[in-house]
Amino acid sequence: MKRLAGLSTLALIIAGTSGCGWLYGENGYFRDRGSDYLEARQVAPMQLPADVDAKRLDPLLPVPQQVASSTATGEFEVPRPQPLGVSADVSEFSLQRSGDSRWVIAQRVPAEVWPLARQFFADNGFEIVDERPQTGEFSTAWQRFDALSASMARRLSSRVTGVNPDGETRVRVRIEPGVTRNTSEIFVVSAERPAGSSADVAFTSRSSNPGLDAALLDEMLVSLARSAERGGSVSLLAARDFDAPSRVSLAEDGNGNPVLSLGADFDRAWSGVGRSLELADVRIDDINRSLGVYYVNLAERAQKPEDKPGFFGKVFGSTPSKEEIDARAERYQVRLTPVGDSIQVSVEKDLNTVAPADVARRVLTLIQDNLG
Repeated sequence: MKRLAGLSTLALIIAGTSGCGWLYGENGYFRDRGSDYLEARQVAPMQLPADVDAKRLDPLLPVPQQVASSTATGEFEVPRPQPLGVSADVSEFSLQRSGDSRWVIAQRVPAEVWPLARQFFADNGFEIVDERPQTGEFSTAWQRFDALSASMARRLSSRVTGVNPDGETRVRVRIEPGVTRNTSEIFVVSAERPAGSSADVAFTSRSSNPGLDAALLDEMLVSLARSAERGGSVSLLAARDFDAPSRVSLAEDGNGNPVLSLGADFDRAWSGVGRSLELADVRIDDINRSLGVYYVNLAERAQKPEDKPGFFGKVFGSTPSKEEIDARAERYQVRLTPVGDSIQVSVEKDLNTVAPADVARRVLTLIQDNLG
């Protein structure tokens, strides 16, 4: 029946495009109205009663006085608008300022930004000695400028003032989820110590040399933008390392319900669980990050842009309808709950009902298998 309705619709479309005068002719319902404005005529201004105190009414769309002829006749083809030019400066990465603070905003998730930022510092001679992907941070060793790559040392020396050439500097980079979904914010802060000192100067919230931090951010911004223009790929292994929890364990809560315990903060756990569900080909219908809930449908595969049907697929019913999807749906909620210094992942039928143990264990096992 659905295929018959699709054929009927297609036949009607073909018939409608075969020159039916009552539809598209000069007097048709869908006639070209592009020249109708030529028949417009001015009328006398609106007259108000004499006892009414009103402001002067100026026309919102006055007829221009330089019109060549108000009696022109015949067809006129309205020119198509020119396409908008795309600015060459548009980039996935931009510099943000607020007072004395500066940081880079990336139109990518932290898991994708992490390997790019780390690669920038490694390529320019910075020795990375401390990495914490679960918190989005890495730090470099104490180094003199002349220990960096020649080009980086030259650029920093020419831009940054007030730096002791014999002193040592180290840098901490922090990558956080942005305010907008699927964005990241990159912060850089440096610490300095005099020559010959072995003191382990701690990082502070405000850098001792904002000029150095600004120069590093500018250099990194240029490098990241060039990488995006070249279409550099993202390391999936690095992405996994970024949001993979330090520990993962599948156990049971006090009521015997399966739960997954993740050794990570909420941001990393949220990113890791979402990525794992996609890798496991689980359909995510909706999310609520403030509640820590992924709404999944186990009866359908994950939604992908390339799976969208074309015109004829919609007409001939090659994809299931919303009613068919609803009829066979297996909808559950994957909930993330902070418990102490870890995140507990559970599966529920709704807010007041836990999922059957076998279903919960199957979903949690899929997440666990795709986290590492």
